[in-house]
Amino acid sequence: MEIYIKPVEKARIVRNRDVTLKDVAEVFVGGKAAEKAEELVVFHVPQERKKTYLLSVMDVIRILHQQFPEAVVSNVGQADILIEYLPKPEKKSRLWTVLKVIFVSLILFTGAATTIMCFHSDTQLPLIFQNIYYIFFRENKEMPPLLSIPYSIGLGLGIIIFFNHFSKIFLTEDPTPIEIEMTTYEKETNASIIDFLGRNKRGDSQ
Repeated sequence: MEIYIKPVEKARIVRNRDVTLKDVAEVFVGGKAAEKAEELVVFHVPQERKKTYLLSVMDVIRILHQQFPEAVVSNVGQADILIEYLPKPEKKSRLWTVLKVIFVSLILFTGAATTIMCFHSDTQLPLIFQNIYYIFFRENKEMPPLLSIPYSIGLGLGIIIFFNHFSKIFLTEDPTPIEIEMTTYEKETNASIIDFLGRNKRGDSQ
């Protein structure tokens, strides 16, 4: 009998301190043994408090072999699994979420506006517009509307196109740059936590 498991990178467990295989991995087994394998307890949360634990796929394979001695277990997913245990579901405050969004938006808009103004100042954009306008119309005019208005519109459209969506309207199905950065950040954070917990685990075993 062959058993294929695909562990996830991170699993969030609420209340139940007995973590089963189906909580941390996709399982494929032929026959009725699939349900039996999925219900195997692969980890027991030792404390009733919010904490993140590290589960090695080797421990999972060892438990499967104890239950199914003749089985060949193949791992097609992660080598280590992060288990985030929550004693109770987290209550999300809508007001707190709105306040965080407003605060982050203010920081982003202020930072972006400051960056654009500094860029314009460094490149002397008003002088460039003035010179371009003089070349075509032979008239000195600071920030001529004929150039500054289309530039401002183009700047806004360029930002919308770069970030791939406006409000809930997506231009394409591709992930936005912010979503890509958030995914990269989450992966690097998980990798750091796995490395930290792995070092602590090895230190405790010595």
